[in-house]
Amino acid sequence: MSFLPQRSVRAKAPSPAPVCPAAAAGASLPVDLLRHHTHAVAPEQCCSAAVQAIDAPLEAVWSVVRRFDRPHEYKKFLKSCHVILGDGSAVGTLREVAVVSGLPAGTSTERLEILDDESHVIGFSVVGGDHRLRNYRSVTTVAAAAGGGGGTVVVESYVVDVPPGNTEEETRAFVDTIVKCNLQSLAEISRKNNTSSVNEE
Repeated sequence: MSFLPQRSVRAKAPSPAPVCPAAAAGASLPVDLLRHHTHAVAPEQCCSAAVQAIDAPLEAVWSVVRRFDRPHEYKKFLKSCHVILGDGSAVGTLREVAVVSGLPAGTSTERLEILDDESHVIGFSVVGGDHRLRNYRSVTTVAAAAGGGGGTVVVESYVVDVPPGNTEEETRAFVDTIVKCNLQSLAEISRKNNTSSVNEE
């Protein structure tokens, strides 16, 4: 038997999940928007972000981005979208999108997590489907470009599981390519829509 005084043992607090450096991509954004691109990243996950400058006013860009029920209008890797729960704009709405042939996916079921028309923020998570991008979460913010020139800056960040058999670098390169292509398509469509609107006036 030990007569030494017992020491109280404190359980170690769990280490906080690392914060995604993707927020740095939108460093020029206002703080209230930048916080949306600060993600906690669990082990076996990766994150990234893409920035797209668009020569069109914020309203023209946001009118396209906010349509959770019509992502295929600018996301060229999608061929259709069907809302399966909700009205298309309320948090909790579920959509099922069909992916174009040639990609390692068939369908994706996605949940609307945030839609803020005042701050111009939209975010969704992947909750099912025939693909390998598990636990995918994405946030997109739309803001007026600095300098008052009438342009817009779009930042899209994401977190996703690294699929078994792939590295973080491979996963990030694959998803980054899709996100950047989508944002380039968004820029083109927004400019065309804005030009058409101006001409009609």
